[in-house]
Amino acid sequence: MSQNVNLYKAVIAVMKSVKGIDKSLTVGAGASAYKGVSDKDVKNIIGKAMEDNGLAILPIGVEPKVTVDRWEETTQYGNNPPQVKMKQSVFTEVKTKYLLIHESGESIEIEGYGHGVDSQDKSAGKATTYALKYALLYTFMVPTGKIDDADNDHSDEKVTPQKSTANVAEKKSEPELKMLKVGTKAWASLIEKTGKGETVTKEELKKFFDIKEVEKDLESLNIF
Repeated sequence: MSQNVNLYKAVIAVMKSVKGIDKSLTVGAGASAYKGVSDKDVKNIIGKAMEDNGLAILPIGVEPKVTVDRWEETTQYGNNPPQVKMKQSVFTEVKTKYLLIHESGESIEIEGYGHGVDSQDKSAGKATTYALKYALLYTFMVPTGKIDDADNDHSDEKVTPQKSTANVAEKKSEPELKMLKVGTKAWASLIEKTGKGETVTKEELKKFFDIKEVEKDLESLNIF
């Protein structure tokens, strides 16, 4: 009899039990938003099937690689002096190892990979969460959503973004923000308000910008 036969039977049982997981998570906003599988759903659904079939998983190793980028960013509001702030981006990628254990005592090692980016200290957590989530999805061959992201299109079919060399005259078809009443006392008051970090309403902005053409885009980005 081959080794780990009970474990393999349990893995197949989980595969039969979990037919798929919906993409209930919305990542990003506006035109760049996409649907994803939440970590909570993966752990609840696959974890329950593992429990029912005598399986558990333990993290036993992680190899992190961290890249930190720092740069200065200058902002200026109205006639106020420009402000220089230090910005940073922390990118973490991890190679992980887990021990998949059956209640019979049989076990096998599986591996995962994940990456995450954050401005502070959360990139490591994002990377390890990503790694475990996809290790579970791939180990039990769980389909996600109506169709997996990689099946939607081929990378060769996508147009590589190019740096635009078009001048302003060539961009007349694009929605524009037409500035109105700039230079008035009311305009200076609005600038002062934004400089203090106070909330600016859509109605206030309408006094100074013609935003009818792009109002839907702004709403999709949750600006208002």
